[in-house]
Order: sequence, then structure tokens, then C-alpha cells
Amino acid sequence: MKLSQFDFDLPDGLIATRPAKPRSSARLLLAQDGQIADKVVTDLVDILRAGDRLVLNDTRVIPARLTGQRWRDSAQGRVSSKIEVTLLQPSANGGWMGLVKPLRKVNVGERIDFAPNLWATVSDKIEGQAELKFNLHGDAFEMALAQSGAMPLPPYIEALRKADAQDAQDYQTVWADKTGAVAAPTASLHFDQALLDALTAKGVTFSYVTLHVGAGTFLPVKTDDVSDHKMHAEWGCVTDVAAAEIAATKAAGGRIIPVGTTALRLIETAARQTKQIAPWEGETDIFITPGFTFNVADGLMTNFHLPKSTLMMLVSAFLGMEPIRQIYAHAVHEKYRFFSYGDASLLFPQR
Repeated sequence: MKLSQFDFDLPDGLIATRPAKPRSSARLLLAQDGQIADKVVTDLVDILRAGDRLVLNDTRVIPARLTGQRWRDSAQGRVSSKIEVTLLQPSANGGWMGLVKPLRKVNVGERIDFAPNLWATVSDKIEGQAELKFNLHGDAFEMALAQSGAMPLPPYIEALRKADAQDAQDYQTVWADKTGAVAAPTASLHFDQALLDALTAKGVTFSYVTLHVGAGTFLPVKTDDVSDHKMHAEWGCVTDVAAAEIAATKAAGGRIIPVGTTALRLIETAARQTKQIAPWEGETDIFITPGFTFNVADGLMTNFHLPKSTLMMLVSAFLGMEPIRQIYAHAVHEKYRFFSYGDASLLFPQR
């Protein structure tokens, strides 16, 4: 398959820079039984059935963007220079891997000060990234990061505006729990507590899984043949409880609907060996393209994705390439809002 097969024209004005308020008032494109319908997210209460199970990613996004100062001695005395850091993921030996600008001017062993109580030492430089060892760990590190860091908005939003205090709330799900993501599971941003309560009253159930979304989710595909693309790895966990809940729902005839591509990728990873959901923990680099066999997901709630992205390939695999072309043409024509803060779709393949 060629990368050009996943391209489409997207007007710049359809890129959302702020979410809908309230969250559940966003528009929802429903694709079901080969038909397209224009809804809003609150209509999920009418669309979903008692016995359906939503699979939710409970990762918590860290404020991973840091601005610091590096100090050096010079003939004029101590001078500082600005250093920008985006944390990517914890490293194997207790540090953090991150993007540092300007990396070439930072030496191993140098200290970067982010706040009076937060600093890090550059312990290594590996393939365009730096490993940082912070002076704080655990809860103390998280508290200092909350005070000094900014939410790591996707590059297509960052190009239009900088992150601000409102993003600390907007770019986090209402059920965020397990700290470790540097990007949000954005389809989940459409849910508020009132909607969750209404779905519970309808008889819809929920299972929580964890996939720590990495910055690699925004990496462009640069290979013309998509099979040559190397997918980034992300840590995830499907607990015994979540696996049992999902299996029981499928056995009872209920539908499994992951909210977001991250939850879908994780549960399909957990089912690759036996073709049935099972407890799983580790790093997944699953790359879902047309031809993939889905063993768990019966539906998918997801936002509208970038042209020529791995996520366009995933939804094309899930629903079919031609149906997705029609859906995206409809979404553009009807001026749906795209990407992380944009509107949502609910996709049910024809079986």
C-alpha cells in the first residue's frame, strides 16, 4: 500500500485549537450499517445499547513541556542560555528521555534548572534525544512538574497557539489515573461525568486499560510504502479484571467499543496470541493497516485524524478504505472539527 492512498484535502480552518464546551456537546459522526448520520456526543446514550462495554484508557498526561536555563562560566562571568525540553518517556535507569533544544549545545553532565526546586542533569545523548536525571522522584517530581511544566499540545495545535493554563484541564480525561503519557487519548476528552452517569443508567459498562501515549504518535510516515514504516513502542497494561470484563461482555453478546485508537491498539495487542482478550503488560508497537484481523473491537469511537497518518491507516483497516474516504469527505464538507480538540466519530464495521 502506498502512503498516497491515505491522503485527503483538509482546509486549515477545520483544525480545532480548543475543545467544545461542555465536552459532550462536540459533534459525533455515526457510521453504522453503511450509513452516515450527524449526531452529538450526548447522543451516545441513545446510540449505545444496554450490555455494550466501552474500553477507556486511564493514562494521565504529564505537563511534559519544560523551559529551563543552562549556566556556564565565561569571560563576562556566569551566563545563561534558554533550554527547551519535551519529556518523552521514562528511561530504563530511572531518568527521562526527552527532546532538548538546542541539543547540540548541551553537554553530557550539564545541569538544566527549571525551577528553584526542579533541575536535571544530562546523563546521555542518544539518537537525537537526551537522557535527563532529575533531582526529584515520585510524588515530589509530579508536584514540581505540575507547577513548572506545560501540557504537550500536538504540533498542529502548537503551531497555531501555545499551551496555557486551560489546557491543564482540557487536555486530560475526567478519569485520568495512571501517570505517564505525553499525549492525551483524545477521543476520551469528549466525556464528562454527566455523560458517564447517563450511560451507566442506560446499562453501558466500562473497563479501564492503560496505554501511556508517547510523542511518537505524532511522528509522520515518511516511507512511500507504508509497510516500511517503523511504529513507535508504547507501554500498556490490560489487567486481569479488564480482560475478564471484556471477555464476559463478548460472551454475553455485548459489543466492545474502545474509546480511542490507543485503547483499540492495546486490546488488539492483548489478543494477538490467542485471538481472544487476555491480560497483558509490556510495550506494543502494533501497526494496524488494511488487512488486519480485529479480534476484540466491535466498534470504535475516535477523533478525525491527519492525512497520511498511521491513525488514518488504522481507521481504514477497521471500517474499510472506501467507507473511510466517504466519511472523511462528509466530515470536511460538513465542517467537522479535526484532530485532538476536534469532533468525534463512532464507527461500526459492516460484518
